[in-house]
Amino acid sequence: MNILYAASEANPFAKSGGLADVAGSLPKALVKDGIDARVVMPLYGDLKMKDKLTYVTNFSVPVGWRSQYCGLFTAEVSGVTYYFLDNEYYFKRTGLYGFYDDGERFAFFSRAILEMLFHLDYTPDIINCNDWQTGLTPVYLNLYYRHLDKFSKIKTVFTIHNIAYQGKYGLEILEDTCGIGKRDQHIVEYDGCANFMKGAFETADKITTVSPTYAQEILDPWFSYGLDALLRSKQYKLCGILNGIDVETNNPETDPVIAANYTIDSYQDGKAKCKEFIQDQFKLEKDGSPVYGMVSRLVGMKGFDLVKSVAEGLVAEGIQLVILGTGESGYEAFFADLAARHPGRVGAYIGFNSKLAQQIYAGVDVFVMPSKSEPCGLAQMVACRYGTLPIIRETGGLRDSIKDGSVVPGNGFTFAGYSAHELYDACMRAKKAYETPEKWDELVKYAMNVDFSWDNSAKSYEGLYNEVVDLW
Repeated sequence: MNILYAASEANPFAKSGGLADVAGSLPKALVKDGIDARVVMPLYGDLKMKDKLTYVTNFSVPVGWRSQYCGLFTAEVSGVTYYFLDNEYYFKRTGLYGFYDDGERFAFFSRAILEMLFHLDYTPDIINCNDWQTGLTPVYLNLYYRHLDKFSKIKTVFTIHNIAYQGKYGLEILEDTCGIGKRDQHIVEYDGCANFMKGAFETADKITTVSPTYAQEILDPWFSYGLDALLRSKQYKLCGILNGIDVETNNPETDPVIAANYTIDSYQDGKAKCKEFIQDQFKLEKDGSPVYGMVSRLVGMKGFDLVKSVAEGLVAEGIQLVILGTGESGYEAFFADLAARHPGRVGAYIGFNSKLAQQIYAGVDVFVMPSKSEPCGLAQMVACRYGTLPIIRETGGLRDSIKDGSVVPGNGFTFAGYSAHELYDACMRAKKAYETPEKWDELVKYAMNVDFSWDNSAKSYEGLYNEVVDLW
Protein backbone atom coordinates (compact mmCIF):
# COMPACT_ATOMS: atom_id res chain seq x y z
CA MET A 1 0.00 0.00 0.00
CA ASN A 2 1.20 3.50 -0.85
CA ILE A 3 0.47 6.35 1.59
CA LEU A 4 1.35 9.98 0.91
CA TYR A 5 1.35 11.89 4.19
CA ALA A 6 0.71 15.57 3.45
CA ALA A 7 1.60 17.97 6.27
CA SER A 8 2.68 21.58 6.69
CA GLU A 9 5.47 20.52 9.08
CA ALA A 10 7.37 17.36 9.95
CA ASN A 11 10.30 16.38 12.14
CA PRO A 12 13.23 16.58 11.73
CA PHE A 13 12.87 19.34 9.12
CA ALA A 14 10.41 21.89 10.57
CA LYS A 15 8.34 22.02 13.74
CA SER A 16 5.95 24.38 15.50
CA GLY A 17 3.78 21.83 17.32
CA GLY A 18 2.58 18.25 17.67
CA LEU A 19 1.75 17.84 13.97
CA ALA A 20 5.48 17.73 13.21
CA ASP A 21 5.97 14.93 15.74
CA VAL A 22 3.19 12.88 14.16
CA ALA A 23 4.37 13.52 10.59
CA GLY A 24 7.88 12.54 11.60
CA SER A 25 6.91 9.36 13.48
CA LEU A 26 3.79 7.76 11.97
CA PRO A 27 5.22 7.30 8.43
CA LYS A 28 8.37 5.79 9.97
CA ALA A 29 6.23 3.24 11.86
CA LEU A 30 4.22 2.47 8.70
CA VAL A 31 7.40 1.89 6.69
CA LYS A 32 8.59 -0.52 9.38
CA ASP A 33 5.39 -2.51 8.72
CA GLY A 34 6.10 -2.74 5.00
CA ILE A 35 3.94 0.17 3.80
CA ASP A 36 5.41 2.63 1.29
CA ALA A 37 4.68 5.78 3.31
CA ARG A 38 6.10 9.09 2.08
CA VAL A 39 5.80 12.65 3.37
CA VAL A 40 5.27 15.89 1.44
CA MET A 41 5.75 19.33 3.02
CA PRO A 42 6.75 22.89 2.04
CA LEU A 43 10.41 23.85 1.64
CA TYR A 44 10.57 26.65 4.20
CA GLY A 45 13.27 29.29 4.27
CA ASP A 46 14.52 28.10 7.67
CA LEU A 47 14.12 24.38 6.93
CA LYS A 48 16.62 22.24 8.84
CA MET A 49 18.95 19.75 7.14
CA LYS A 50 18.79 21.51 3.74
CA ASP A 51 22.11 19.91 2.84
CA LYS A 52 20.36 16.52 2.62
CA LEU A 53 17.95 17.66 -0.10
CA THR A 54 18.25 16.52 -3.72
CA TYR A 55 16.66 18.42 -6.60
CA VAL A 56 14.16 16.38 -8.66
CA THR A 57 12.36 18.72 -11.08
CA ASN A 58 10.15 21.80 -11.31
CA PHE A 59 6.66 22.43 -12.64
CA SER A 60 3.85 25.00 -12.64
CA VAL A 61 0.92 25.05 -10.24
CA PRO A 62 -2.41 26.79 -10.98
CA VAL A 63 -3.21 29.44 -8.33
CA GLY A 64 -6.50 31.04 -9.30
CA TRP A 65 -5.95 32.64 -12.72
CA ARG A 66 -2.14 32.40 -12.46
CA SER A 67 0.52 29.72 -12.67
CA GLN A 68 3.25 29.65 -10.04
CA TYR A 69 6.66 27.95 -10.09
CA CYS A 70 7.14 24.91 -7.86
CA GLY A 71 10.46 23.16 -7.32
CA LEU A 72 10.49 19.55 -6.14
CA PHE A 73 13.23 18.26 -3.82
CA THR A 74 13.57 15.00 -1.94
CA ALA A 75 15.44 13.44 0.98
CA GLU A 76 15.37 10.14 2.84
CA VAL A 77 15.45 9.87 6.64
CA SER A 78 14.93 6.66 8.65
CA GLY A 79 13.69 4.84 5.55
CA VAL A 80 11.03 7.46 4.80
CA THR A 81 11.09 9.47 1.56
CA TYR A 82 10.31 13.15 2.08
CA TYR A 83 9.25 15.50 -0.72
CA PHE A 84 9.66 19.28 -0.42
CA LEU A 85 7.68 21.76 -2.50
CA ASP A 86 9.61 24.94 -3.16
CA ASN A 87 8.38 28.42 -3.99
CA GLU A 88 10.47 31.19 -2.47
CA TYR A 89 7.70 33.80 -2.76
CA TYR A 90 5.47 31.70 -0.50
CA PHE A 91 7.88 29.86 1.77
CA LYS A 92 11.26 31.61 1.98
CA ARG A 93 10.36 33.36 5.23
CA THR A 94 11.24 33.11 8.90
CA GLY A 95 8.58 30.98 10.59
CA LEU A 96 5.90 28.68 9.26
CA TYR A 97 2.57 30.45 9.78
CA GLY A 98 1.01 33.73 10.78
CA PHE A 99 1.40 35.65 7.51
CA TYR A 100 -1.24 37.81 5.82
CA ASP A 101 -1.32 35.50 2.77
CA ASP A 102 -1.43 32.11 4.54
CA GLY A 103 -4.63 31.27 2.66
CA GLU A 104 -2.90 31.71 -0.69
CA ARG A 105 0.29 29.98 0.50
CA PHE A 106 -1.49 26.82 1.54
CA ALA A 107 -3.95 26.83 -1.36
CA PHE A 108 -0.79 26.67 -3.50
CA PHE A 109 0.65 23.89 -1.34
CA SER A 110 -2.61 21.87 -1.38
CA ARG A 111 -2.72 21.92 -5.18
CA ALA A 112 1.02 21.45 -5.65
CA ILE A 113 0.73 18.14 -3.78
CA LEU A 114 -1.46 16.83 -6.61
CA GLU A 115 0.51 18.43 -9.44
CA MET A 116 3.66 16.83 -8.02
CA LEU A 117 2.28 13.37 -8.77
CA PHE A 118 2.47 14.01 -12.53
CA HIS A 119 6.25 14.15 -12.14
CA LEU A 120 6.81 11.06 -9.97
CA ASP A 121 6.80 7.36 -10.72
CA TYR A 122 4.65 6.99 -7.63
CA THR A 123 0.89 6.96 -7.16
CA PRO A 124 -0.49 6.85 -3.61
CA ASP A 125 -3.48 4.72 -2.73
CA ILE A 126 -4.31 7.27 -0.05
CA ILE A 127 -3.31 10.87 0.61
CA ASN A 128 -3.50 11.49 4.36
CA CYS A 129 -4.00 15.26 4.71
CA ASN A 130 -3.48 17.07 8.00
CA ASP A 131 -5.17 20.20 9.36
CA TRP A 132 -6.44 23.15 7.36
CA GLN A 133 -3.14 23.77 5.56
CA THR A 134 -3.86 20.69 3.39
CA GLY A 135 -7.65 20.92 3.61
CA LEU A 136 -8.05 21.90 -0.06
CA THR A 137 -6.17 18.85 -1.39
CA PRO A 138 -9.22 16.52 -1.30
CA VAL A 139 -11.34 19.38 -2.68
CA TYR A 140 -9.01 19.89 -5.65
CA LEU A 141 -8.71 16.14 -6.18
CA ASN A 142 -12.48 15.73 -6.53
CA LEU A 143 -13.01 18.89 -8.61
CA TYR A 144 -10.11 18.85 -11.06
CA TYR A 145 -8.19 15.56 -11.04
CA ARG A 146 -10.58 12.68 -10.38
CA HIS A 147 -11.30 12.11 -14.10
CA LEU A 148 -7.64 11.39 -14.86
CA ASP A 149 -6.43 7.78 -14.77
CA LYS A 150 -3.56 8.49 -12.36
CA PHE A 151 -5.97 10.01 -9.82
CA SER A 152 -9.15 7.99 -10.37
CA LYS A 153 -8.55 5.53 -7.52
CA ILE A 154 -6.77 7.79 -5.00
CA LYS A 155 -8.63 8.06 -1.69
CA THR A 156 -8.19 10.75 0.96
CA VAL A 157 -8.08 10.78 4.75
CA PHE A 158 -8.19 14.08 6.61
CA THR A 159 -6.76 14.26 10.14
CA ILE A 160 -7.79 17.00 12.59
CA HIS A 161 -5.00 17.88 15.02
CA ASN A 162 -6.72 20.95 16.46
CA ILE A 163 -10.17 22.01 15.30
CA ALA A 164 -9.65 25.54 16.63
CA TYR A 165 -7.55 26.33 13.53
CA GLN A 166 -9.78 25.93 10.48
CA GLY A 167 -8.31 28.16 7.75
CA LYS A 168 -11.13 30.71 7.61
CA TYR A 169 -11.04 33.52 5.03
CA GLY A 170 -13.38 35.83 3.17
CA LEU A 171 -15.30 34.30 0.27
CA GLU A 172 -13.46 36.59 -2.13
CA ILE A 173 -10.39 34.36 -1.79
CA LEU A 174 -12.07 31.44 -3.51
CA GLU A 175 -12.12 32.34 -7.20
CA ASP A 176 -9.09 34.59 -7.65
CA THR A 177 -6.75 32.79 -5.24
CA CYS A 178 -8.02 29.24 -4.78
CA GLY A 179 -9.44 28.74 -8.26
CA ILE A 180 -12.80 27.55 -6.92
CA GLY A 181 -15.67 29.10 -8.87
CA LYS A 182 -19.12 30.12 -7.64
CA ARG A 183 -20.61 26.83 -8.81
CA ASP A 184 -18.42 24.92 -6.34
CA GLN A 185 -17.94 27.44 -3.54
CA HIS A 186 -20.60 25.69 -1.42
CA ILE A 187 -18.05 22.91 -0.79
CA VAL A 188 -15.84 25.21 1.30
CA GLU A 189 -18.35 27.88 2.35
CA TYR A 190 -19.46 27.75 5.97
CA ASP A 191 -21.04 30.41 8.13
CA GLY A 192 -20.36 33.10 5.55
CA CYS A 193 -16.65 32.28 5.23
CA ALA A 194 -14.36 30.19 3.09
CA ASN A 195 -13.37 27.41 5.49
CA PHE A 196 -10.59 25.10 4.27
CA MET A 197 -11.25 22.51 6.97
CA LYS A 198 -14.93 22.38 6.05
CA GLY A 199 -13.95 21.61 2.46
CA ALA A 200 -11.94 18.64 3.67
CA PHE A 201 -14.86 17.38 5.75
CA GLU A 202 -17.07 17.45 2.67
CA THR A 203 -14.69 15.72 0.26
CA ALA A 204 -12.38 13.38 2.23
CA ASP A 205 -13.28 9.70 2.36
CA LYS A 206 -12.53 9.50 6.09
CA ILE A 207 -12.01 12.05 8.86
CA THR A 208 -9.75 11.14 11.76
CA THR A 209 -8.59 12.94 14.83
CA VAL A 210 -5.82 12.35 17.31
CA SER A 211 -7.68 10.57 20.12
CA PRO A 212 -10.96 8.67 20.52
CA THR A 213 -12.25 11.04 23.20
CA TYR A 214 -11.53 14.13 21.08
CA ALA A 215 -13.48 12.53 18.21
CA GLN A 216 -16.52 12.54 20.50
CA GLU A 217 -15.83 15.93 22.08
CA ILE A 218 -15.77 17.82 18.77
CA LEU A 219 -19.39 16.82 18.19
CA ASP A 220 -20.18 19.15 21.11
CA PRO A 221 -20.42 22.92 20.53
CA TRP A 222 -18.12 23.62 23.51
CA PHE A 223 -15.19 21.93 21.73
CA SER A 224 -15.98 22.31 18.01
CA TYR A 225 -15.46 26.05 17.34
CA GLY A 226 -18.66 26.10 15.31
CA LEU A 227 -18.23 22.90 13.30
CA ASP A 228 -20.21 20.50 15.50
CA ALA A 229 -23.37 20.44 13.34
CA LEU A 230 -21.36 19.69 10.22
CA LEU A 231 -19.34 16.99 11.99
CA ARG A 232 -22.47 15.33 13.34
CA SER A 233 -23.69 15.04 9.75
CA LYS A 234 -20.34 13.47 8.81
CA GLN A 235 -20.08 11.26 11.88
CA TYR A 236 -20.28 8.13 9.71
CA LYS A 237 -16.76 8.83 8.48
CA LEU A 238 -15.24 10.20 11.70
CA CYS A 239 -12.98 8.22 14.05
CA GLY A 240 -10.25 8.92 16.60
CA ILE A 241 -6.84 7.22 16.85
CA LEU A 242 -4.56 8.06 19.76
CA ASN A 243 -1.17 9.47 18.77
CA GLY A 244 2.05 7.82 19.89
CA ILE A 245 5.49 9.22 20.68
CA ASP A 246 8.96 8.52 19.38
CA VAL A 247 10.23 6.09 22.03
CA GLU A 248 13.73 6.09 20.56
CA THR A 249 14.20 9.82 21.07
CA ASN A 250 12.35 9.78 24.40
CA ASN A 251 14.31 7.00 26.05
CA PRO A 252 15.69 7.53 29.58
CA GLU A 253 18.15 4.69 29.01
CA THR A 254 19.95 6.43 26.12
CA ASP A 255 18.89 10.11 26.18
CA PRO A 256 22.13 12.13 25.96
CA VAL A 257 20.48 15.32 27.25
CA ILE A 258 19.41 14.25 30.73
CA ALA A 259 21.71 14.28 33.77
CA ALA A 260 21.78 10.49 34.21
CA ASN A 261 20.38 7.54 32.29
CA TYR A 262 18.20 4.88 33.87
CA THR A 263 15.89 1.95 33.14
CA ILE A 264 12.56 0.82 34.52
CA ASP A 265 14.32 -1.81 36.65
CA SER A 266 16.82 0.60 38.24
CA TYR A 267 15.38 4.08 37.88
CA GLN A 268 15.81 5.34 41.45
CA ASP A 269 19.46 6.47 41.33
CA GLY A 270 19.32 7.92 37.82
CA LYS A 271 16.07 9.76 38.39
CA ALA A 272 17.34 11.11 41.71
CA LYS A 273 20.35 12.61 39.88
CA CYS A 274 18.04 14.11 37.26
CA LYS A 275 15.96 15.65 40.04
CA GLU A 276 19.02 17.11 41.73
CA PHE A 277 20.07 18.59 38.39
CA ILE A 278 16.70 20.34 37.98
CA GLN A 279 16.82 21.60 41.56
CA ASP A 280 20.29 23.01 40.88
CA GLN A 281 19.15 24.62 37.62
CA PHE A 282 16.27 26.39 39.37
CA LYS A 283 18.09 26.88 42.71
CA LEU A 284 15.55 24.82 44.63
CA GLU A 285 16.08 23.41 48.11
CA LYS A 286 17.01 19.72 48.31
CA ASP A 287 14.84 18.79 51.27
CA GLY A 288 12.98 15.74 49.97
CA SER A 289 10.00 17.72 48.67
CA PRO A 290 8.20 16.46 45.56
CA VAL A 291 8.84 18.61 42.49
CA TYR A 292 5.87 19.33 40.19
CA GLY A 293 6.71 20.54 36.69
CA MET A 294 4.99 22.11 33.68
CA VAL A 295 6.33 22.56 30.15
CA SER A 296 3.72 24.34 28.09
CA ARG A 297 2.51 27.41 26.28
CA LEU A 298 1.34 29.77 29.02
CA VAL A 299 -2.24 30.21 27.78
CA GLY A 300 -5.66 29.78 29.32
CA MET A 301 -6.51 26.73 27.18
CA LYS A 302 -3.72 24.84 28.96
CA GLY A 303 -5.38 25.36 32.35
CA PHE A 304 -3.11 28.05 33.73
CA ASP A 305 -5.99 29.92 35.31
CA LEU A 306 -6.46 26.83 37.53
CA VAL A 307 -2.74 26.65 38.25
CA LYS A 308 -2.72 30.32 39.28
CA SER A 309 -5.50 29.59 41.76
CA VAL A 310 -3.73 26.67 43.47
CA ALA A 311 -0.04 27.62 43.17
CA GLU A 312 0.28 29.35 46.55
CA GLY A 313 -1.55 26.48 48.23
CA LEU A 314 0.74 23.88 46.69
CA VAL A 315 3.84 25.75 47.83
CA ALA A 316 2.36 26.04 51.33
CA GLU A 317 1.91 22.25 51.36
CA GLY A 318 5.63 21.70 50.73
CA ILE A 319 5.49 21.12 46.97
CA GLN A 320 8.16 22.64 44.73
CA LEU A 321 7.09 24.03 41.35
CA VAL A 322 9.02 24.30 38.07
CA ILE A 323 7.48 26.12 35.10
CA LEU A 324 8.93 26.40 31.57
CA GLY A 325 7.10 28.18 28.80
CA THR A 326 6.08 31.38 27.11
CA GLY A 327 2.71 32.80 26.18
CA GLU A 328 0.24 35.32 27.56
CA SER A 329 1.93 38.19 29.37
CA GLY A 330 -0.29 37.88 32.43
CA TYR A 331 0.78 34.29 33.06
CA GLU A 332 4.42 35.05 32.32
CA ALA A 333 4.37 37.86 34.88
CA PHE A 334 2.53 35.73 37.46
CA PHE A 335 5.00 32.84 37.40
CA ALA A 336 8.05 35.11 37.32
CA ASP A 337 6.67 36.90 40.37
CA LEU A 338 5.79 33.59 42.09
CA ALA A 339 9.37 32.41 41.67
CA ALA A 340 10.72 35.71 43.00
CA ARG A 341 8.49 35.51 46.09
CA HIS A 342 9.33 31.85 46.80
CA PRO A 343 13.07 31.40 46.19
CA GLY A 344 14.12 27.83 46.72
CA ARG A 345 10.55 26.61 46.25
CA VAL A 346 9.50 27.81 42.78
CA GLY A 347 11.50 28.06 39.56
CA ALA A 348 10.36 29.69 36.33
CA TYR A 349 11.96 29.81 32.89
CA ILE A 350 9.98 32.22 30.70
CA GLY A 351 10.87 31.18 27.19
CA PHE A 352 11.45 27.86 25.45
CA ASN A 353 14.48 25.63 25.72
CA SER A 354 14.03 22.14 24.26
CA LYS A 355 17.03 20.72 26.12
CA LEU A 356 15.82 22.02 29.47
CA ALA A 357 12.31 20.79 28.68
CA GLN A 358 13.63 17.25 28.23
CA GLN A 359 15.57 17.56 31.49
CA ILE A 360 12.37 18.62 33.28
CA TYR A 361 10.50 15.56 31.97
CA ALA A 362 13.20 13.37 33.54
CA GLY A 363 13.90 15.43 36.65
CA VAL A 364 10.56 16.30 38.22
CA ASP A 365 8.38 13.86 40.13
CA VAL A 366 5.00 14.99 38.81
CA PHE A 367 4.01 16.60 35.49
CA VAL A 368 0.91 18.85 35.54
CA MET A 369 -1.46 19.15 32.52
CA PRO A 370 -4.84 20.55 33.61
CA SER A 371 -5.91 21.49 30.05
CA LYS A 372 -9.31 22.95 29.25
CA SER A 373 -9.12 21.06 25.93
CA GLU A 374 -6.36 18.79 24.62
CA PRO A 375 -6.90 16.96 21.29
CA CYS A 376 -4.19 14.44 22.16
CA GLY A 377 -1.21 15.78 24.05
CA LEU A 378 2.21 14.18 23.89
CA ALA A 379 3.84 15.63 27.01
CA GLN A 380 1.94 13.31 29.35
CA MET A 381 3.20 10.30 27.37
CA VAL A 382 6.79 11.58 27.39
CA ALA A 383 6.51 12.16 31.15
CA CYS A 384 5.42 8.55 31.71
CA ARG A 385 8.33 7.33 29.61
CA TYR A 386 10.68 9.07 32.07
CA GLY A 387 8.88 7.81 35.18
CA THR A 388 7.26 11.17 35.91
CA LEU A 389 3.62 10.80 36.88
CA PRO A 390 1.19 13.16 35.12
CA ILE A 391 -1.72 15.00 36.71
CA ILE A 392 -4.27 15.55 33.94
CA ARG A 393 -7.81 16.72 33.42
CA GLU A 394 -9.95 14.09 31.75
CA THR A 395 -10.26 15.59 28.27
CA GLY A 396 -9.25 14.47 24.78
CA GLY A 397 -6.13 12.36 24.54
CA LEU A 398 -5.25 13.04 28.18
CA ARG A 399 -8.26 10.97 29.20
CA ASP A 400 -7.36 8.21 26.73
CA SER A 401 -3.73 7.90 27.82
CA ILE A 402 -3.67 8.46 31.61
CA LYS A 403 -5.51 6.31 34.18
CA ASP A 404 -5.85 7.39 37.78
CA GLY A 405 -3.59 5.50 40.16
CA SER A 406 -5.12 6.69 43.44
CA VAL A 407 -6.85 3.37 44.10
CA VAL A 408 -6.01 0.89 41.32
CA PRO A 409 -2.80 0.59 39.28
CA GLY A 410 -2.52 3.61 37.04
CA ASN A 411 0.01 5.87 35.37
CA GLY A 412 -0.98 9.23 36.88
CA PHE A 413 -3.69 11.20 38.64
CA THR A 414 -6.82 12.56 36.99
CA PHE A 415 -9.71 14.92 37.65
CA ALA A 416 -12.85 15.52 35.59
CA GLY A 417 -14.32 18.96 36.24
CA TYR A 418 -12.59 22.13 35.14
CA SER A 419 -12.12 23.55 38.62
CA ALA A 420 -9.23 24.65 40.81
CA HIS A 421 -10.64 22.56 43.67
CA GLU A 422 -10.40 19.34 41.67
CA LEU A 423 -6.90 20.17 40.43
CA TYR A 424 -5.78 20.85 44.00
CA ASP A 425 -7.30 17.55 45.16
CA ALA A 426 -5.42 15.64 42.43
CA CYS A 427 -2.17 17.36 43.42
CA MET A 428 -2.70 16.34 47.05
CA ARG A 429 -3.44 12.74 46.06
CA ALA A 430 -0.19 12.68 44.12
CA LYS A 431 1.69 14.09 47.12
CA LYS A 432 0.17 11.47 49.41
CA ALA A 433 1.28 8.69 47.03
CA TYR A 434 4.77 10.25 46.80
CA GLU A 435 5.06 10.05 50.58
CA THR A 436 4.36 6.29 50.41
CA PRO A 437 7.51 4.90 48.74
CA GLU A 438 6.15 1.45 47.93
CA LYS A 439 3.04 2.92 46.33
CA TRP A 440 5.10 5.48 44.39
CA ASP A 441 7.50 2.81 43.11
CA GLU A 442 4.55 0.77 41.85
CA LEU A 443 3.06 3.76 40.03
CA VAL A 444 6.35 4.85 38.46
CA LYS A 445 7.07 1.37 37.11
CA TYR A 446 3.51 1.05 35.84
CA ALA A 447 3.81 4.39 34.03
CA MET A 448 7.19 3.56 32.48
CA ASN A 449 5.84 0.23 31.28
CA VAL A 450 2.91 1.68 29.29
CA ASP A 451 3.53 1.33 25.55
CA PHE A 452 3.05 4.75 23.94
CA SER A 453 5.08 3.85 20.85
CA TRP A 454 3.71 4.44 17.37
CA ASP A 455 3.54 0.68 16.82
CA ASN A 456 0.02 0.40 18.25
CA SER A 457 -1.27 3.58 16.62
CA ALA A 458 0.25 2.61 13.27
CA LYS A 459 -1.69 -0.67 13.34
CA SER A 460 -4.91 1.32 13.85
CA TYR A 461 -4.04 3.59 10.91
CA GLU A 462 -3.28 0.56 8.77
CA GLY A 463 -6.73 -0.82 9.56
CA LEU A 464 -8.29 2.52 8.65
CA TYR A 465 -6.30 2.74 5.40
CA ASN A 466 -7.40 -0.78 4.39
CA GLU A 467 -11.00 0.19 5.06
CA VAL A 468 -10.63 3.34 2.94
CA VAL A 469 -9.02 1.49 0.01
CA ASP A 470 -11.97 -0.92 0.00
CA LEU A 471 -14.46 1.95 -0.37
CA TRP A 472 -16.09 2.42 -3.73
